[in-house]
Amino acid sequence: MPIPRKIAWLCLLWAACASAQASQGLSLAQALDAAFANNPELAAASRETGIAEGERRQAGLIPNPELSWEVEDTRRATSTTTVTLSQALELGGKRGARIAVAGSGQAIAQLDLERQHNGLRADVVQAFHAALRAQTALELAQQSQALTERGLRVVQGRVTAGQTPPVEATRAQVQLAQAQAQVRRANTQRSVAYQALARLTGSPQASFDQLQAASLSPGAAPSADSLLARVEQTAEWRLAAAQVARGEATLGAEKAQRVPNLTVSLGSQYSREDRERVNVVGLSMPLPLFDRNQGNVLAAARRADQARDLRNAVELRLRSDTHSAVSQWHTAMQEVDAYDRTILPSAQQAVDTATRGFERGKFAFLDVLDAQRTLIEARGQYLDALASATDARAQVERIYGDLDPSRHLSISRSSND
Repeated sequence: MPIPRKIAWLCLLWAACASAQASQGLSLAQALDAAFANNPELAAASRETGIAEGERRQAGLIPNPELSWEVEDTRRATSTTTVTLSQALELGGKRGARIAVAGSGQAIAQLDLERQHNGLRADVVQAFHAALRAQTALELAQQSQALTERGLRVVQGRVTAGQTPPVEATRAQVQLAQAQAQVRRANTQRSVAYQALARLTGSPQASFDQLQAASLSPGAAPSADSLLARVEQTAEWRLAAAQVARGEATLGAEKAQRVPNLTVSLGSQYSREDRERVNVVGLSMPLPLFDRNQGNVLAAARRADQARDLRNAVELRLRSDTHSAVSQWHTAMQEVDAYDRTILPSAQQAVDTATRGFERGKFAFLDVLDAQRTLIEARGQYLDALASATDARAQVERIYGDLDPSRHLSISRSSND
């Protein structure tokens, strides 16, 4: 029975849409946007700013008044009833001190969110490049398999012609089996890398089957001096400085607690026996004879000193990590440049020369195998150098944030639009 033309067109359209969805690509910018929008850990961290806002509002509230009712002599004819409204007056700047502590908590929450934002960005960049290298490793493994298949065909032809002993064909088959195993391993590693990237973007599984990038290279390393000049602008250093500010604010709050509060009471008392109503006014204040909050003041002072020491430790670690990461980045990019310019082209040329020479009977098949092995090892070392450079860049961006000014420009333009 012939299929109607409309149904056929719909089937073709559905197949085209399904094919387009199945071949979705993912760029680094798209991965970062998805991570910032969907990553649950970053979303949980952003809730902390709302928590800090609630604590700041609570800190600014004054104590509630207290209403009390009292009866003396429960006999109805002779009882005396007193109704009192009391209000505690905070002295010594307690409310302002609480607000200062809560305000520093707001700053800490915002800076911690910025720090986690930078950390997530670095994780996504690292995972994206790891997946991109895994994707490239699969392509290189497939190219190596094609080389071994070509070598096997040449060997089999020479064995059939009686120009090469059969043992060479066996060696070629072993080499091909190893190349096929490497393709399977590379395919598994790519799937694992894709899944790790998908998790960071907030997806339970990878909805893409290819990564889009102009280059595997993370770019040239910046100057260590230019980065070190910005240490005090980093989120982590400012977070440590905010911890110092909160420690000092907490110390001020504990000192304010040494001043006792004054409670003012206003009320009315009615005596049934005398049939008389009188006004009641009262003042009360604790006497700071024994507890002057001296222990909490001492503890807060030591915590403030501890926060200063931790800030100094953070600065020392940031400077040390910057030096190490920039040095690793620079060295790795020198290796990448050497592989791009000399090692990989020479290794590929050696394989081509050895294969052509074997076809003409000028070289032994062991020379072909040795050249192929050298090329495969060089490709693996090239990817290792790229991984080292990318990890170093991720470490730098974990500290200093996005190093790509063009991305900052595009974000600002889109926000203005």
